[in-house]
Amino acid sequence: MTKTFKKRPWLTLSALSLGLFVLNVSQGSVQISINDWLGLVGLRAEENPVLGDIIVNFRLTKALTCILAGGALSLGGLMMQTLFRNPLAGPDVLGLSSGASLAVALLVMLGSTIPGYSGGAFIISLGATAGSGAILLIILAIAHRIKDNTSLLLIGLMIGATTASIVSVLQFVSRTEDQHYFLIWTFGSMGGLNWKELIVLGGVLSIGIVLAVSVSKPLNAWLLGDQYARSLGIQISKSRFIIIVATSLLAGSVTAFCGPIAFVGLAVPHLTRILINTTNHRILIPGVLLMGASVMLFCDTIAQLPGSAHVLPINAITALIGAPVVIWVIVRAKKVVV
Repeated sequence: MTKTFKKRPWLTLSALSLGLFVLNVSQGSVQISINDWLGLVGLRAEENPVLGDIIVNFRLTKALTCILAGGALSLGGLMMQTLFRNPLAGPDVLGLSSGASLAVALLVMLGSTIPGYSGGAFIISLGATAGSGAILLIILAIAHRIKDNTSLLLIGLMIGATTASIVSVLQFVSRTEDQHYFLIWTFGSMGGLNWKELIVLGGVLSIGIVLAVSVSKPLNAWLLGDQYARSLGIQISKSRFIIIVATSLLAGSVTAFCGPIAFVGLAVPHLTRILINTTNHRILIPGVLLMGASVMLFCDTIAQLPGSAHVLPINAITALIGAPVVIWVIVRAKKVVV
């Protein structure tokens, strides 16, 4: 399989993504054959409006959300691992997801105490976006003063720890039903978006992807260190600014619309490097986008519990798949050192 990826990586990854997309749309509490959903997506949806509504307004949006979220988180993880030259860095390493979680916790757990306040999916998404954006502004202000990437990484981790502690306090003093709602949000979900929200998410992620592609050369230079990048004429501060903004758009928007999704951004870049066997980011960027989409589609299909009406939390499945990859990376790194 690895040889096939090396020879025809784009063809293989595209075929894998397409196959998992079809499988994902076909699975659910209502079993729909591939022939049925291909016909309903076409010009015959009016022949069976119920199945047509299930496919067009739920399963297609969910599958497309998996593609967007998986690709975005994986690309964000790739950039963070390269920027900090740390194989265990993920898209949430700067505390962006933690900022979104804090904003949602404030809305859920304190919003109920405000007279006339009525939450909702849109308010939650808007609040998560604002929380992630606030952390982004803090990180950018710090990055302007601190030029060392390792220090920036530690500060991001400390910001994440601080927001997590505040969330814990809010959970301790809040009502049980508010805690339950927040807990459900932290599980993550691919099936909560409608077409309008999906278009907004796709638009924001497109900007992040374009920014990521624009810094593919600096990312390649960064693999050998800051001094090497400077010797090639790379503007370190400008490139780092673009990388942080791009990762913030990718990780922050996914967290806002889908909740915090763990391990995908951490594990997929390693899987892509292994299968494609390159460090060139001009090849890795489209590779991680396709691989991330495939992994998220696979995880969501497993979460559907085929043949059952029950749905598992998406974070539980991504952790089951991502954690072994992270363990393997650590063990492999130790062997290389020895």
